[in-house]
Amino acid sequence: MTDFQKYIQRYLDLIPSDNWLEELKSVGNKTVSLYSYLTEEQSKFAYAEGKWTLKEVLLHLSDTERVFQYRILAFARGEKSELPGFDEEGYAANSFANNRSLESLLEEYQLVRQSSQILVETLNPTVFKNIGKANGNEISVETICKLIVGHNIHHLNVVEERYLPEL
Repeated sequence: MTDFQKYIQRYLDLIPSDNWLEELKSVGNKTVSLYSYLTEEQSKFAYAEGKWTLKEVLLHLSDTERVFQYRILAFARGEKSELPGFDEEGYAANSFANNRSLESLLEEYQLVRQSSQILVETLNPTVFKNIGKANGNEISVETICKLIVGHNIHHLNVVEERYLPEL
C-alpha cells in the first residue's frame, strides 16, 4: 500500500457502513446539529495555539468538499489532465472564517453538502469507476465521494474529542 493509499484509507475506515451515500446525508445532518448548538463566541474557540477555530474547521469542510466536488465532476466527465492539489493550511489562513457569522458558515456548509448529494446522486453509475489524477495520485470517482464522508467524520471526531470538552 502506498503512502497515499494509507493516507486516504484512514478516512475511508471511518465510514460506518457500505452505504456511503446515506452516510453522506447522515454526517451532514450530524455536523449541522453539532454546530447549531454552538454560540457565536464558542465558534471562535481553538483548543490550542495554532489550531483552527471551530469556524475555520467548518469552512475547511466546505472548502475541501468543493475541491472534491470538482474532482468528482472532472473525472466523471472523463478529464484526462491532472488536477492540482490544494494547501488546506493556506486556504484556512485566507478564509477569514472568523470574520463571518456562524450562521452564514453553517448555511454555506448545508448548501455545499446539498450540492454534493445532487452531484453524486445524478451521476451515471458507470462513472464511479472512472480514474483521474489529482495531486500526483490516481483516484476513482467513488473513492473521492467516500472521502467527502470520511473527511467530515474525521473532523467531527476531532471536534468532539478536542474542542467540545473544553467549551
